Amino acid sequence: MLRRTMNALTPKLKLGLEDLLADLWHARRNGDLGRLALLSYYEVRRWAKVAGDAQLVEHSSVLLMGHPHPDRDSFLAEADRLIDELEAVRAQSREGARVEMAY
Repeated sequence: MLRRTMNALTPKLKLGLEDLLADLWHARRNGDLGRLALLSYYEVRRWAKVAGDAQLVEHSSVLLMGHPHPDRDSFLAEADRLIDELEAVRAQSREGARVEMAY
């Protein structure tokens, strides 16, 4: 199971995550590698730092700075993994909100 050490997401962080995911999906659908790289490195790192998620900061850094990608498909596969990780954070924050509402 994915373990996170980040703080609970504030409404502002949740909205920021939604916007970030929308931008990533758009860049991915359009095959815009430059935009995808920019978002993955700068925007994901910025958001993850504010959210207190050191693991996500590291993953976004490694995507571009860790090693050269041999081809377009390998970069896209890594970007897809990063998007999946952000989706998991979003799903986790939604579950947390449902648990809070139950009390």
